[in-house]
Amino acid sequence: MSRRTDWHAVGHERSTLADLLEGLAPSEWAVHSLCPGWRVRDVAAHLTTTTRRVRPPGLLDEPSARLPAAPPPPPPDERSTEQLVADLRRPVPGAHVRPGAGARDALVEVLVHGQDIARPLGLERHVPPPLAVLAAERVWAAKPFRAAVRYPGVRFEADDADLVLGDGTTVTGPALAVLLALTGRSVALEELSGHGTGLLQRAFSRLG
Repeated sequence: MSRRTDWHAVGHERSTLADLLEGLAPSEWAVHSLCPGWRVRDVAAHLTTTTRRVRPPGLLDEPSARLPAAPPPPPPDERSTEQLVADLRRPVPGAHVRPGAGARDALVEVLVHGQDIARPLGLERHVPPPLAVLAAERVWAAKPFRAAVRYPGVRFEADDADLVLGDGTTVTGPALAVLLALTGRSVALEELSGHGTGLLQRAFSRLG
């Protein structure tokens, strides 16, 4: 995919996520996401930071799609849910992104955080396997995520797309589940199989 195509995919995924958020009841915005300590509205607010021309103080520059053992508390954000949805719909190319980041990083964030939001709400958010592959490859290669270091001895294989990462004991499943595992989401274990799942479980336990 070209850079322009990458950004188009990011924009499409953000738009469909905005559609999902727009349909939520007020109580659903307060549901806890897959990110410990972060509500649905906190994750949505974080996703809008790459399209805001002025960043409020305290916004995270780290790729929070990489789930640390103890994620920092979300920065305060007084925007209404309507404004969050509107900001998520803003065009992404040329917007502010952290230094060294690009379209693939933005793709990782919207795909992973889309699941962080949807799954606790009991909603299914489909991700095209080719996009999950692009994001997983970025997570594996990018130093901030440290996926290759976190899962030594594990070979990840997608059963719905052309994706193989790592060497060792095999873990198999949908490309999206692989992406979620690489970014520390233990919910992915429900969709993965193979002898390497034991290594994954131990790695997740170390994450706390």
